[in-house]
Amino acid sequence: MSADISVLQAGLYGVVQGLTEFLPISSTAHLRIMQAWMNPDVDQPGFTAFTAVIQLGTMAAVVLFFWRELLHVAVAWLRGLVDRQVRDSLEYRMGWYLILATIPVGVFGFLFKDQITTGARNLWLIATALIVLALVLGLAERVGSRTRTEEDINTKDALVVGVAQSLALIPGVSRSGSTITAGLFRGLDRVTAARFSFLLSVPAVVASGLFEARDIGEPGAPGMGVTLVATVISFGVGLASIAWLLRYVSRHSTFVFIAYRVALGVLLLGLLASGAVSAT
Repeated sequence: MSADISVLQAGLYGVVQGLTEFLPISSTAHLRIMQAWMNPDVDQPGFTAFTAVIQLGTMAAVVLFFWRELLHVAVAWLRGLVDRQVRDSLEYRMGWYLILATIPVGVFGFLFKDQITTGARNLWLIATALIVLALVLGLAERVGSRTRTEEDINTKDALVVGVAQSLALIPGVSRSGSTITAGLFRGLDRVTAARFSFLLSVPAVVASGLFEARDIGEPGAPGMGVTLVATVISFGVGLASIAWLLRYVSRHSTFVFIAYRVALGVLLLGLLASGAVSAT
């Protein structure tokens, strides 16, 4: 196939992006596997730009879903810079926590941007990351106290979760998976860990998507039209996915995602070993 992606394929990419961005199962892994199946000849840097931009659709879903909370955080943080009385509020502190937690992924993303867009897309690495993070998430479920709420989040939590987010630069790890896992290890309850993960996704993914947008329409990259289709669809599906996941984790553990990650990783390893799909 050429680097072109059909409208139907773009729609499928958008659905998968919207479904998997917020579930701890790695949207990047799923999109990369789909690309190896549907568009194996697409230019890898171009496809990386395509996936980064359609993530903006799911980030728009986060902003719409949490717009009140994000607005309160932004206003409180700005007011707190000049008004000491505001600095004891959760919203003001949350502003700083989101800033601190975003720094690690920005640093590591800049330092390893070339590796991320080339060798890190290897399907052997993705399959391994799917399984390893599943096991770590399972451990977090087992040892985490899950007794701390959003009011209990502190600077150390923000730094730990922020470092965990930087691990998601490895495709297959999952940004939501790594941050929710870190939150559980820190004793946060599942809903708090998921909510903080969603809020934290906004600055990092928006910056990544806008940075990669410059390559859309370039030779070897999917066109602007199909990219827009995938982005709009990812927004709608992502909005539903956020609402569903928050309801789900309020009543259930993440075991279903752990089992799914292991099964997908093992299946992918089998396909790679048999030569059914190419690793690069």
